[in-house]
Amino acid sequence: MRRVAHDLPYGEDPRQRLDLYAPHGPGPWPMLVFFGEPDAREQYEPAVLALAARGFVVALPDYPVTRLPLFPAQIADAAMATAETARNAADHGGDAARLGVMGHGAGAGLAMMISLDRRYMAAVDQPNLIRAAAGLAGVYGVAQTTDPTWTQPVAYVRPNAPAIWLGYGADDDTVVAADAVTFGQRIGAAGGRSEVHACSGRTLDLPALKDAAGFFHRALD
Repeated sequence: MRRVAHDLPYGEDPRQRLDLYAPHGPGPWPMLVFFGEPDAREQYEPAVLALAARGFVVALPDYPVTRLPLFPAQIADAAMATAETARNAADHGGDAARLGVMGHGAGAGLAMMISLDRRYMAAVDQPNLIRAAAGLAGVYGVAQTTDPTWTQPVAYVRPNAPAIWLGYGADDDTVVAADAVTFGQRIGAAGGRSEVHACSGRTLDLPALKDAAGFFHRALD
């Protein structure tokens, strides 16, 4: 696996940039867009390299924290980055018809919002692009704006949503496990498809990434 593109722009802000990683070989490979914490692209390179090694073209976007209001601007950035990833698919061995999104921490909430709230992907003319979504150590039901529905993925669960995988650290004392468990239950109650996994150790370690990769292969292939 290797980085095949660096600093591809998906918007006008200098920090609206993404990198692409791909396995060796011609593909076409399923695609993932991985969202981490804002302005922390380099921190997540080991994780996306591990995903690329498991047979994916992976995009790793940055998103700035300077655009106001923060929400829904960051969610809109995530949708823009996902659409730009699809536009670059053919040039780097990816298959945009098999695209999923994934996030860690704050990025997990972004991945869920653009998968469940139809407004964001519709705004970039790709309403049906996302086929599956995964979140690691995410918070899915805590409002961060005056309008809680802007940032609460749980408010947008629906029966025809993409398949969703949720991982949480069994010993994580920062992100409450019940948030992922309850979110998964709400998805199921609405008629959607979800899997919830307790991850031993850190949620960004190799076993958790391997489990998430297995989910994406099942959902996208």
